[in-house]
Order: sequence, then structure tokens, then C-alpha cells
Amino acid sequence: MPDQTKTIDPASLRGDCAQCFGLCCVALPFAASADFALDKPAGKPCPNLRGDHRCGIHADLRTKGFTGCTVYDCFGAGQKVSQITFGGQDWRTAPKEHARRMFDVFPVVRQLHELLWYLTEALGLDAAGPVHADLRRALERTERLTRQTPEELAALDVAAHRQEVNVLLLRSSELARASVAGPKGKKGQKGKAKDRRGADLIGARLRGADLRGASLRGAYLIAADLTGADLRGADMIGADLRDTDLTDADLTGAFFLTQPQLNAARGSAGTRLPESVSRPVHWTAGG
Repeated sequence: MPDQTKTIDPASLRGDCAQCFGLCCVALPFAASADFALDKPAGKPCPNLRGDHRCGIHADLRTKGFTGCTVYDCFGAGQKVSQITFGGQDWRTAPKEHARRMFDVFPVVRQLHELLWYLTEALGLDAAGPVHADLRRALERTERLTRQTPEELAALDVAAHRQEVNVLLLRSSELARASVAGPKGKKGQKGKAKDRRGADLIGARLRGADLRGASLRGAYLIAADLTGADLRGADMIGADLRDTDLTDADLTGAFFLTQPQLNAARGSAGTRLPESVSRPVHWTAGG
């Protein structure tokens, strides 16, 4: 059975804009591109941000050139920083230095919350049982880090912590994928066909490909054709799925797949997904 000793409510690891002060619309920079219609430096509010911290063009982001906003998720860091780290104090009315510190801390907590998402999912993998104890400890430590003071968070070496956690996530992946039936029904099959970690698959024609239990960690799948591909039990952590065609693909049991990744891809009503993510609205809306 999956380890239930220590987990976190998945709802707390999804952005809740109603409890946030629009931090992603202020703290983060973006450049005019296919994803954003204009340039915006870090710390400057997006011109579409309203006084109530809501987006004035939320329903039309894609048509108005802000596709990048539709594929972003703070993993719940926005409400954590707004309501807990800074005790509900709005950056609009806070002293300038206070607001600046909030903007500096937000990306740090966002990275920690993303790790919480992965750790929670790893604890739900039966095959990762041998490392569940280590995963629990990492989860608890990461959660404690998210509740540090603004000063402590600003000084945190989040990259070092991420590397420590990644060792456990990689081991969890190896254990989970070894239990997945690969080509010709063989379990735990080894070889290059199963390891696509960091692979350059931009625009690749992988229609109907058998990628069961494959490692696609950090793979570049931009605009790749995965129509009807079998991705059951694949490790999707960090895979770049921008404009990837997942029409009728089977991602049942795929793990470390996040909502932002999926939102960046294309799919259909026939695409089968893990329970941890939702079918993007634009897949059925023709966007």
C-alpha cells in the first residue's frame, strides 16, 4: 500500500488566487515572445492586474497573447507567502522594502512547494517503498523550510536542497519504473529505449511509440508528435511539453507530471491522464 504516514493535502499545493496578492503577476519577469505580449521586469505589476489582485483578462489570456500565464502554477506558494510568511499583509500597502522582500521570497517558496508536490507523489508510489522513510523525512524538512521567516527564506540555498531531494526522487523513479511492463511485456527492461533522460526530442515523430516505464526526465519534447503514444508509468519530471501533441496518448500511471507541463501541451478527450492532474480546458475548447 502507498505510504500514508505523512503526506500533504494536494489542494494546498495548487495555486489559490483568492488567497494570494497576485504575486506571480508582480514578482516574476517576462519578456515579449510567443508566450507574453509585452516585457515586464520583476517587481513591476502586470498591466492586466486589477486592484483586487485578479487578472483583468483571465478568460482571454490565450487570445490576447499571454499563453505563458495559462501554463503557470505556483504550487500553492502564492497563498503561503501571502497569508503565512507575511501574515496577510498586502504588498500594495506595505513599505517598499517589505514588498521587495515578499517578491524575493515568492520564487524560493515556489520551488519548495514544487518539491513538496513531487515528494508527496513519490510517497504514493507502491514500488518506492524502500525509500518511503527517507521521502517522509525530506517532506517534513521541506515543509518546515516553507514556514521559515522571510529573512531565512531569502538566505536559503534552495538549489542545494533541491539536489538532495532529487537523489530520492531519482531512486523512487528507478524503483517505480522497474515494476512497469515495457516493450514485449518484460518488466524492468533496461537499455537506451527506456532512458530518454534529457534527450533532444524536439519535433520528434513518436506517434504510437511504446514509452512504458521510460525516463523522460528533462527531455525536450517541444512540438513532438506523441499521438497515441503509450506513456504508462513514465517519469515525466522536468520534461518540456510545450506544444507536444498528446492526442489519444495514454499517460495512465505516469508520475511527476505537473499541471503546468500538461497545460503547455496539446491533447484531446481521448488522452488518458493520471489522477493527479486535470484535463486542460483548452484541449476541448479548441485553444
